[in-house]
Amino acid sequence: MEARKQSLIDALQRFVSQRPGLDFANYGDLKAYRSEVRSITKDLHHAEELIRAVSWRDSITADDILHAAKHAHSGRLSITETAPGVFTLDYCTGQYWPTEYRRAVANVLSYALWNYWREAGDGPIGAAKRELSRGVAQRFFR
Repeated sequence: MEARKQSLIDALQRFVSQRPGLDFANYGDLKAYRSEVRSITKDLHHAEELIRAVSWRDSITADDILHAAKHAHSGRLSITETAPGVFTLDYCTGQYWPTEYRRAVANVLSYALWNYWREAGDGPIGAAKRELSRGVAQRFFR
């Protein structure tokens, strides 16, 4: 994998790995809080699976991921190359940052994969069903 893409993949992994910063006081009870935690953890697992799927495909470049970031998830995930191979990520919150930032990364990477499969002449939905987990395929490739 090219060094620039690896640097971007590493930045995406660090971004999704950060703690969501939930505040228990925002929830009425423990059941609601735990439900939110489960959903956020599922988003982490989906994002990590998509990071792996994009990372090992040499045909998907850093530029492809940057292009996807401009078009997927309403462009809310900004990826800036501050120096050659140095990336910073920023997420513009829609409603509640802890429940959105990981999903934004997953949306960007699923967009990049969709384009990759489409350009390769593969049907993106069928390819996703063959190559990704059922949960990721159903959520991001309908």
